[in-house]
Amino acid sequence: MRAMMASTWGEPRNLRLMEIPDPQPQRDQVAIEVRAIGCNFFDILMVQGRYQVKPPLPFAPGGEVAGFVRAIGPGVVGLTPGDRVVALVGWGGYASVALASAASVVRMPETMSFEHGAAFGIVYQTAYFALVYRANVQPGETLLVHAAAGGVGLAAVQIGKALGARVLGTAGSSAKLAVAVAHGADAAFDYSHPDWVDRVKQATDGRGADVIYDPVGGDIFDLSLKCIAFGGRLLVVGFASGRIPSVQLNRVLLKNIAIVGLHWGAYRDHDPAKITDAMRALFALYERGAVLPVISSTYPLSQAAAALDEIASRRSVGKVLLIP
Repeated sequence: MRAMMASTWGEPRNLRLMEIPDPQPQRDQVAIEVRAIGCNFFDILMVQGRYQVKPPLPFAPGGEVAGFVRAIGPGVVGLTPGDRVVALVGWGGYASVALASAASVVRMPETMSFEHGAAFGIVYQTAYFALVYRANVQPGETLLVHAAAGGVGLAAVQIGKALGARVLGTAGSSAKLAVAVAHGADAAFDYSHPDWVDRVKQATDGRGADVIYDPVGGDIFDLSLKCIAFGGRLLVVGFASGRIPSVQLNRVLLKNIAIVGLHWGAYRDHDPAKITDAMRALFALYERGAVLPVISSTYPLSQAAAALDEIASRRSVGKVLLIP
């Protein structure tokens, strides 16, 4: 098999395409012949050694794949070789064959392509967990999605609309604002201009957003506290800006707001059944056309560094994929 391997902590440009032995599934594991791979911002952090999880070196990054079941290990039930599946693997996905825990492997809808499958897993799971399990978004509420043209942002826009929310978005260019609106946002504002807070207030008649979905952190988080509604929920999803913000707790008290964190990966250890339940619910939304992955670009496996650079530089719109 072929895999893009990190031998030391460093940058994505240090990844090297290597031939390594095919992995053999152990108990409760599935080997997958990979046809498409989803790239994520945390892949960059993992390669740099800055992520919450540090795999043993050497390793291949990559947390989500789509492909065929190649082989199953002892104890696996409900899956057979040849099944078309999506798998959430933690790491090891930047490869032509990947191992996954059977509990993290789900059959894809027949109507779903491998590209959509690889683009679907983590960003839609993240948005679903945040909006449904953590913030309990209700029909008629106003949801503000930051970085609304990125992978997790577009997923949140689409799921927010499916939940019956009024969705506002922010992004960093007119082209990205147009993408957010084209995929469901009722209005979108350029967060590189300082008036975006006032525009959110105007769009909500001065009330602010009931739920704010923030994968950016930094200044965006700070300013979000100025346009959140009384009793609102601010979802901390990530820190793509590079700065982890802090907050004066008197602001939380005075507006009766809740700041709610989401570390989706922790559910693998604490409540893995929720991940499977969420995936089934998301597949149902896909089959009825309520959500549809947006793919920014695809690269061959050997160009993983270029794919991750597109994400790091915020050029991507939706998901970036690798095709082995």
